Amino acid sequence: MVQTAHTVRADDGTRPPCRSCESLKELLLPDVRVDSVSVLTQKEVCVLKGVIGREITFELLLPARWNERFVMGGGGGFVGYVMNRARNMAFDGFATVGTDTGHKGTDAGWGLNNMERQLNFGHAAVHRTAEVAKAVIRHYYAAPPRYSYFIGLSRGGGQAMMEAQRYPQDFDGIVAGAPAFNWVGMAVKFNLNTRALYGSPENRQPVITSDHLQVLQRHILGHCDAYDGVRDSIISDPLRCSFSLEDLPRCKNDMPGADCFTAKQVETLKSIYAPVRDGDQVIHSGFPPGGENEKTGWFPSVTGPIEGSRPYPTWQAFYGMETFRYLVFNDSEWRYDRYDWQRVYRDTRYAAAYLNAAQTDYSAFKARGGKMILYQGWADPLISALDLVRHYEEAAAADTHLENNIRLFMLPGVTHTGGRGPGKADWFRLITDWVEKDMAPERVILSKTENGKVVMTRPAFPYPRVPVYDGAGDPNLESSFK
Repeated sequence: MVQTAHTVRADDGTRPPCRSCESLKELLLPDVRVDSVSVLTQKEVCVLKGVIGREITFELLLPARWNERFVMGGGGGFVGYVMNRARNMAFDGFATVGTDTGHKGTDAGWGLNNMERQLNFGHAAVHRTAEVAKAVIRHYYAAPPRYSYFIGLSRGGGQAMMEAQRYPQDFDGIVAGAPAFNWVGMAVKFNLNTRALYGSPENRQPVITSDHLQVLQRHILGHCDAYDGVRDSIISDPLRCSFSLEDLPRCKNDMPGADCFTAKQVETLKSIYAPVRDGDQVIHSGFPPGGENEKTGWFPSVTGPIEGSRPYPTWQAFYGMETFRYLVFNDSEWRYDRYDWQRVYRDTRYAAAYLNAAQTDYSAFKARGGKMILYQGWADPLISALDLVRHYEEAAAADTHLENNIRLFMLPGVTHTGGRGPGKADWFRLITDWVEKDMAPERVILSKTENGKVVMTRPAFPYPRVPVYDGAGDPNLESSFK
């Protein structure tokens, strides 16, 4: 086929480029610098690397046989290098892009007294990268994307929600997994949890030990495991769990022991599960019971300490203190044990304005026909499942037809990076079917794989519906649940 400025689709429905990859070196776009272009010969993918503004680095992949779809992949943590969860999709015909969100470094020191970097990380970099990527795509293929998607997990999930709220025209379909959307509220909770467990940043011995996590999870499962009709060490609906921390075995004479809890330890656990409020304002919803002693549960996210992890004993301590030091107070010496926590809502409102994706009005996203899938593990020790449920319920209360465009799926027994429950699903196929075929996801089949073999499947339904065992089938098969 002779390539012209008006190329047409090939016989297989894909669209070839109308320009050479090499020619993109000369591409001129406002406030964009092209640093390099290259071709992954074996995969026939053109790779363009560049910078938007002063320092938003991005990488755009353009396949030779383009399926007319654009996918942006999100990042994780504080990002700090080009991340693209969808990068490999370029080898299946998708144009795809990722960004470092405007800084280098995976902690938050880059944000100290730098408002531009803070705003880029908060939301601006993803939006600007999406716009630039679409402009290059139109130039390279002489056609815009037929459909545009964003898929992200953790911080990337928060980026996904931010796009739906702030920039609803950017994407037709969005998948937000375990979304870190309440970033400042999360940091508040993390710092309070660390203070309750460690007292001061210098202390390395937490009030709650790994032995206590075993006892804690055993007692919680004893109360709440069977609510879905089967005892499998998975709590399908933590909202129904009536377990009380007062039921834990207490230490005789309040002397610490590995298989019992002191009064101080019980109070510490209460504070970890509890929400954070300022009057009627909920800053963080707290955590539901479940998954405390899983391999990817509370250790090392909540309790720690992580081996050789100075200066932070846990992941919660890391994200909590880094956020407050460099994105809230611009004070590298800030400490949670010397702060007046009665001021926290007032002191964090500015940072929350650019870091949080907490708006519950999705009317603009719905008006453009956008579709979004939210999913979250019930046992996640970092991203609060209760936070996302509260957000979705508030959005649904304001819009009784929200489910026509946005659906939430809660995953029992799933932590942030694993867990006892099945957490894998073809979320991208589900969102494309919804956007392109109007097939809304009703029953999502989740799977769990060990050593390359599927060992469990389980259905997930749009919230608030939950799976219930039929009482007869194999509990490791999704067909045994309704």
